[in-house]
Amino acid sequence: MTSSTEPVDERLPVGKLAALGMQHVLVMYAGAIAVPLIIGGALNLAKSDIAFLISADLFCCGLVTLIQSLGFWKFGIKMPVMMGVTFAAVGPMVAMAGNPQLTIVHIYGAVIVSGIFCVFAAPYMSRLMRFFPPVVTGTVISVIGISLMGVGINWAAGGQPVIGTLVDGVFTKIPNPDYGSPTSLGIALIVLVSILLITKYVKGFIANISVLSGMIIGFVIALAMGKISFYGLGDAEWFAFIRPFHYGWPKFDIGSILSMCLVMIVTMIESTGMFIALGEIVGKKIDDKTLARGLRVDGLGSVIGGIFNTFPYTSFSQNVGLVGVTGVRSRYVCAAAGVILMLFGLFPKMAHVAASIPQFVLGGAGIVMFGMVAATGIKILSGVDFQRNRNNLFIVAVSFGAGMIPIVAPTFFDKMPLFLSTILHSGILLASAMAVLLNLFFNGKGSNEDSRAHALAAAQSSDH
Repeated sequence: MTSSTEPVDERLPVGKLAALGMQHVLVMYAGAIAVPLIIGGALNLAKSDIAFLISADLFCCGLVTLIQSLGFWKFGIKMPVMMGVTFAAVGPMVAMAGNPQLTIVHIYGAVIVSGIFCVFAAPYMSRLMRFFPPVVTGTVISVIGISLMGVGINWAAGGQPVIGTLVDGVFTKIPNPDYGSPTSLGIALIVLVSILLITKYVKGFIANISVLSGMIIGFVIALAMGKISFYGLGDAEWFAFIRPFHYGWPKFDIGSILSMCLVMIVTMIESTGMFIALGEIVGKKIDDKTLARGLRVDGLGSVIGGIFNTFPYTSFSQNVGLVGVTGVRSRYVCAAAGVILMLFGLFPKMAHVAASIPQFVLGGAGIVMFGMVAATGIKILSGVDFQRNRNNLFIVAVSFGAGMIPIVAPTFFDKMPLFLSTILHSGILLASAMAVLLNLFFNGKGSNEDSRAHALAAAQSSDH
């Protein structure tokens, strides 16, 4: 590296790029495949379809990472950033999957429109951030985690308590006979304990992939017990391109679109904090123009995701943390990781193996991952002034209450008009809307003066 070369622009030897890029891939892999597994399960898709979603997701993770780290035209922050599907979108997408009036193509329609919204909103993000101080973002992220915990708990028990099946040619819902079996709960517990032990007693790189390591341990145990089926693996192709609009042309539902646009606002706030924090780590100043370039990729990535059969994208904070831990600041490392992810997505057999992971193995990891989302929100709220401004207590209390309605009383809004169902059955959307409105009511619009400090504080507390 010459003295005139910035650390983020350092070009490393190919061997080092490959090794360091693979490390970034391993750190994010469990999070990257989690969302396709969740949404595929919520939609009751066949294993082959879930495998396809994983392939599509890995391919798009790599493609969007390349755009973000290398940049082109007005897109890309040109820093070591890894892009993956945001967990903030899971709750609304699960709500869409549970609506019998909507299909997977409605999800993709909402993803595409919200991505376009994000592209155009990116330059104005500094103005929008005043409406999302820590009392709002902390509440929203906490509710996201709590909403997702039900998914992780059901995974640990072996799937949904009620499953759909064909009985005499008629689709019927019946109790899941394996739900809550001692084997499922036992292996989920082993995965959970393994993650905690690795986190406490192992240092360095292995500690960074504790979730993935725990899942591997659970997978090996389940395999030894004969609980894993590789049915269909032989039929899966070794190599296949990801076909756009695999499930058909997107369809558009206004409630779903509003939900996903709100997700993109929350995502942009998180990404803003990540970029500011990363800029401090790599020694690069993040001005408004640079920030807009990075945020546009969140939007463009979501458009690409909707076209290539996957979901909204954002920067992965664990990889930002990895940059700080390793001290390797070259953006070309993440570009190399992007290439690796794209190659992974082009080999369906690999995705099919990932789709074969039993849900009870995912359950142990899911409880940790989704619990960490909730804990992140609580950590952000810990920085909110509740002593001198007791109104913040009301904002959090009422917003949490609104967010819990679809969780504790799923039929609460059943008599409301059907076109509102996607909005009213999303606890995340209800909590977000309530928190924003109550913050405006009690605290006013706020100012842009502290917006970056708020975003940075959220980033330092956040973990995808």
